Amino acid sequence: MTLPLNSNEHQTLLNNRTLLVVDDEEPIRRVLGYLLTSHGYTVEFAGDARDARQKLKTQPFALMLCDVNMPGESGMDLVRNVLAEYPNTAAIMVTGLDSSVLANAAIEVGAFGYIVKPFETNEVLINIANALRRRRLELENRFHRESLEDIVRTRTIALQHALDWLERSEKELRLSREETIQRLAIAAEFRDSATAQHIQRMSHYCELLARKIGLSPERCELIRTASPMHDIGKIGTPDQILLKPGKFTEEEFDVISQHAEIGYKILSGSDSELLKVAATIAWTHHERYDGTGYPRGLKGEDIPIEGRIVSIADAFDALTTQRVYKPAFEISHAIELMLKNRGKHFDPELLDIFVASADELTRIHDQYADRPVPDPTQEA
Repeated sequence: MTLPLNSNEHQTLLNNRTLLVVDDEEPIRRVLGYLLTSHGYTVEFAGDARDARQKLKTQPFALMLCDVNMPGESGMDLVRNVLAEYPNTAAIMVTGLDSSVLANAAIEVGAFGYIVKPFETNEVLINIANALRRRRLELENRFHRESLEDIVRTRTIALQHALDWLERSEKELRLSREETIQRLAIAAEFRDSATAQHIQRMSHYCELLARKIGLSPERCELIRTASPMHDIGKIGTPDQILLKPGKFTEEEFDVISQHAEIGYKILSGSDSELLKVAATIAWTHHERYDGTGYPRGLKGEDIPIEGRIVSIADAFDALTTQRVYKPAFEISHAIELMLKNRGKHFDPELLDIFVASADELTRIHDQYADRPVPDPTQEA
């Protein structure tokens, strides 16, 4: 298992230009050494696999040029083992045999290139440059992935600690359920001032729909109180993705879509009915009625009623309020757009009941409208 890199280690690896030439023929080592040092590389030499392993233990190498046929252990076996043990080192195979079978075998074990003797200077330099470029991209990708994972892990742990503290406080001081939910929701929503009132509108839209479909007053109140937690998992989403205007790339969408799972993991496992409902909402509010949603692709009534309610309320609020990537739509236009997804994105029966309550939706929308952001150019 490769240990995560810190920024200094990452930069040191990227700047490494030390190469290891492994070949049992001294003239080949000498030619490659002269060629590579004259082009700015630092070069070490090994005459066989055993010597190469000793060199690898003493210092990190950016790349290993390895002969295929050597006394003792073959170069192919050496490359396979070295790439497993030293994953930050790239490898290029060097051989006197021009064979597509051998070339494919080299690629299969993880080599970045294949050079046939006698080689041309440019062939060697181009192969090395391409291998180091690919190595750099893989290192940067690994560092980026580990950074994202660390952000999610750190924020999730921090939020879990906050949740534990809040639950203990609730028992000791008998804090109201509403205060508990508001504290946790703010942890996610505070980072985006453009949707500061979003949790207020969401909770009342959800309570309205729950009441209209005939759920008990207790259940309606539970859904109203729990629904602000629907996006709590976004605490683990990096700011550069969460606050990005416009469409997400496929990779960015994969990252932000994890907030449903993260939210569920944060909220689940409690004996509190409130947190059980909040966990269900966090997990299922991005499922779609036709089964094309995430994270589990649930379909129809397999989606809990709480998730179907919040899905409608969340979409309505997104359409009727301004975002960095879109203006606010009129309520009538938002309803038209949602009806086009009746039975696809949304539960058709719930949506019909929701849109039939347009007057009450308008009242909630106006009562909890986003506060205008002051224009600094107009300040005295």
